[in-house]
Amino acid sequence: MPHTHQVAWDRLSGEVVLDLPRTAGEGSTIIEPGYRFEATAAFGRSAPLVVEIGSGSGDALVAGATARPEWDFLAFEVWRPGIGHALAKMGERALPNVRIVEADAALALQTMVEPGSVREVWTFFPDPWPKQRHHKRRIVSPDLVEAVVAALEDGGVWRLATDWVAYAAAMRAVIGADQRLSPVSTGRAPLRPPTRFERRGTAEGREIVDLAYVRAERD
Repeated sequence: MPHTHQVAWDRLSGEVVLDLPRTAGEGSTIIEPGYRFEATAAFGRSAPLVVEIGSGSGDALVAGATARPEWDFLAFEVWRPGIGHALAKMGERALPNVRIVEADAALALQTMVEPGSVREVWTFFPDPWPKQRHHKRRIVSPDLVEAVVAALEDGGVWRLATDWVAYAAAMRAVIGADQRLSPVSTGRAPLRPPTRFERRGTAEGREIVDLAYVRAERD
């Protein structure tokens, strides 16, 4: 981790990064399946909750939390240097409406988030794994769709973005197979800032694709 990010980690991680029970102890990225996240306890208030799957270096997370102080943000990221970078973006003080979990989101979202408790889920520029033999590693899968559908409140929105058109097509196919999610937009997500992934993709001639799906009302 670069020095400035390590300094930010040392200064802010105790406030922002949640210390949660792990299946294999410290260093594991898998949260104990019996753990349940209580947003009101974590943030000290009741507010709309946004979950970001793979916050990377924190561009969208920090921009969104700064723009919407009345919302709470729970981010999942397995790459500790990325978390350190996100903390460095906050400056001297932690954003009070942000909590970060150093964990595998695809697994944690299935167990730790209360059903129907999330206003929005963000999945911006996940690893596209462009080679055919690696497609099984893509995070947007039927299992993730099931977890997101369960987590979203009625009318909640799942926002995604990628700079790989083939991955966008795969996302559409996987998410479109679930009748509980309906496409509502292909416009840029309102709170998504330009990121280095987007800039790199654009520079290399790739199209940026945004997708948004709304969760149907429960019976």
